[in-house]
Amino acid sequence: MRWEIVVGIETHAQLLTRSKIFSGAPTSFGAAPNSQASDVDIALPGTLPVVNRAAVEHAVRFGLAVNGAIKRRSVFARKNYFYPDLPKGYQISQYELPIVQGGQLRIESKAIRITRAHLEEDAGKSLHDVFRGMSGIDLNRAGTPLLEIVSEPDLRGAQEAVAYARALHRLVVWIGICDGNMQEGSFRCDANVSVRRPGEKLGTRCELKNLNSFRFMEHAIDYEARRQIELLESGRRIEQETRLYDPERDETRSMRSKEEAHDYRYFPDPDLLPLVVDEKTIEDIRRTLPELPDAKLVRYVQKGVPAHAAERLVVSRDIAEFFERAVAAGASYEGVANLVVGELAGLVNAAETTFGQCSVAPEDVGMLQRRVADGTISSKTAKELLGKLFELRQQGSVDALIERLGLRQISDAGAIEKLVDEVLARNEKQVADYRAGKDKAFNSLVGQVMKATQGKANPAQVNELLRAKLAKPPS
Repeated sequence: MRWEIVVGIETHAQLLTRSKIFSGAPTSFGAAPNSQASDVDIALPGTLPVVNRAAVEHAVRFGLAVNGAIKRRSVFARKNYFYPDLPKGYQISQYELPIVQGGQLRIESKAIRITRAHLEEDAGKSLHDVFRGMSGIDLNRAGTPLLEIVSEPDLRGAQEAVAYARALHRLVVWIGICDGNMQEGSFRCDANVSVRRPGEKLGTRCELKNLNSFRFMEHAIDYEARRQIELLESGRRIEQETRLYDPERDETRSMRSKEEAHDYRYFPDPDLLPLVVDEKTIEDIRRTLPELPDAKLVRYVQKGVPAHAAERLVVSRDIAEFFERAVAAGASYEGVANLVVGELAGLVNAAETTFGQCSVAPEDVGMLQRRVADGTISSKTAKELLGKLFELRQQGSVDALIERLGLRQISDAGAIEKLVDEVLARNEKQVADYRAGKDKAFNSLVGQVMKATQGKANPAQVNELLRAKLAKPPS
């Protein structure tokens, strides 16, 4: 009987605020070690934390985006444990009363339930490779605001887990609450992995900590599931524990036994009043939410964009906004989508840039598609011009470039008919082959007409005239 892999994801999204969650210290990345740790962050006697309003608003923003329940009253608690980079000896978090409860995130046709999302402060960072034989502690990160997002164990296998993590990453960046930089630790995932026979109760889980890439997440979950299955099939037990993934060996290894909630001795933080969010604040934030990716995808498909192209257009907000500005220039949804996810995406990726920094203006892409639609240029020429615009970094010059390069399409029916007659007269064998049922001969004839016009003839007109003339019986 097969095994079922069950996964739940805990994600720490670093919130985009200029200062920390309980102090005015900056949150910028890359500062000299211990230069951004304030008295409040390290809990010097006599200091008191004050909640950062922007962090609270970001949490509400997320809760609204996933249709979760925003708690009008939530409570900060002290999570007690000792670790060298935790200067207070406890972490301020939320436990029994989080700011967001419930909600869901869709991956393809499946809804993944979200248990909760709560605010907390980050710990510092231990550095084990700076000093020989010693570890260093950098407390710059201590107090940085985090939103911990916990999913239900609704994910089945590594691929679903990665799809969920990608969708969550896209959402927090899309709504502007996190920069999503996994290399800098702004978006970190822990995966709780267990295995069971289908229909049985959940098995004992192991937590895989700090998976900082989607590829590593997939490999780690696959390895951990195999490890657990091998243990169970050999008659041994799974021990609940926290494990780390080693990408060089492609394996997980034990880090420590897994704590339960009671091990942390949670209690309400006496220095912080309950967090109260009023209805007006929630509604004000709701009005600032952008159209979300799933809603955009549905709308694009309704406007004629193929589903596979629509999915690529909502990979990031930068791409979607670029696309919509191009369409606003008077072009068709489908035509612009083909240029954006095809030729332009290739150019952007090759240049290792983004759509937000693209050297081609969205309005120029829209104009290119309009010139294809009105017959001024062919779709092939539009792609070539897009590459030229990208290279030249000139904006607002589509029509001028068409004229300067002599790329205006020949649409004069009389001129095209004359060329078609000449090609047919020179290629009697291919004409005979086509009439004998050899379709490849037709493509050759089209190619010769296009060659005679240096690719400027309107392809649709060439095809139509050729078929009409070849359909007539030979004289």
